[in-house]
Amino acid sequence: KSKGESGMLRYEGIVPGRFCQRVNRFTAWVELAEGRTLCHVKNTGRCAELLRPGAPVWCQHSDAPGRKTAYTLITVMRDGAYFNLDSTAPNALAAQWLASGGAGFLPEQLQREVSWEDSRFDLAFQRAGKPCLLEVKGVTLARDGAGVFPDAPTQRGTRHVRTLLRAAQAGYGAYVLFVAAMEHVVCVRPNEQNDPAFARALVEAQQAGVTLLALRCKVEPDAITPLAQIPVCLDAL
Repeated sequence: KSKGESGMLRYEGIVPGRFCQRVNRFTAWVELAEGRTLCHVKNTGRCAELLRPGAPVWCQHSDAPGRKTAYTLITVMRDGAYFNLDSTAPNALAAQWLASGGAGFLPEQLQREVSWEDSRFDLAFQRAGKPCLLEVKGVTLARDGAGVFPDAPTQRGTRHVRTLLRAAQAGYGAYVLFVAAMEHVVCVRPNEQNDPAFARALVEAQQAGVTLLALRCKVEPDAITPLAQIPVCLDAL
């Protein structure tokens, strides 16, 4: 994986294949040109709507020593749209996007992986002298033109949001940034049906002053690039 222009993340050594079967959270069988191959999956979410038998996928080859598999599943296509499944990509994209002023301001003293109370947050920075915490959530599920998070219940995600609520009450700048790893969505909304606790926490956090941001991305078989901000929709909750 390498950084490209405009915050793009580009993957080297990408080859096409067809998804066969998920083995566990970390591996899957994929039909490649060389035959049925065990591949690493860099996303421990269910991704059941995307990882269906026969789905077109793109995998990255690696010769790195110590690996159990030679390939990593990166991109999948569903209904003509590309989805990036690399769970490390949203954090990298978020840091680049924020540092370049994408959120409408230039952060100072930008740091990664900072703990506050019972949670570790993806990014911390100063904005006009005010300490700020930001948590990144990667979105891989789309329904009816909206990115939906989470695809499976997340106690960790709910804890993060509730801790950010307390941070906002303590005078911190507090942010949740949803990175939609797909191009065709017009907003992001919480998956109230699948995880009502997370949806409720998100509503309460916004009411307490936590800023909710969302970013949609252009996805290609070998790249992902931030495109534009989209709203976080809580209107139906």
